[in-house]
Amino acid sequence: MNSLSTRTITLGSRPSKLARWQTNHVLEQLKAAWPDLTCQVTTLVTEGDKRLDKPLPEIGGKGVFTAELEAALRAGQIDLAVHSLKDLPVESAPGLCLGAISQRADAHDVLISPAGLTLSTLPTGARVGTSSLRRQVTLRAERPDLWLLTLPGNVD
Repeated sequence: MNSLSTRTITLGSRPSKLARWQTNHVLEQLKAAWPDLTCQVTTLVTEGDKRLDKPLPEIGGKGVFTAELEAALRAGQIDLAVHSLKDLPVESAPGLCLGAISQRADAHDVLISPAGLTLSTLPTGARVGTSSLRRQVTLRAERPDLWLLTLPGNVD
């Protein structure tokens, strides 16, 4: 990037709270490296954002959350897109590349229960919901007795 202090860098983000947090995290890292950098954020609603009532595999997989970001990159509407690496399709979109991976923030999962129970104190057969296949596999390995439910939508 040449002449960073003389142009505005536009970051593309989805509207979810997590996406906005991630975008602000990247923005802070950019500003720390280039204090005179001017940035703005453009929020793009993706097809996946419109269909949060169904599990990801039912609505077309990971690409439903990136197509609009990719189109905005190609059209020059944004200079970079911020998105969770784990949620990107395996194959990069033609003409686009993974440009950077930011320093990872805290990656711990959390269990929220009405009585403050922990994973080890949940009763046998307790119902636990998650939208993540990875979390389902991890939970199944740790507690095969749990009834795991697929929850569609964002962490919001």
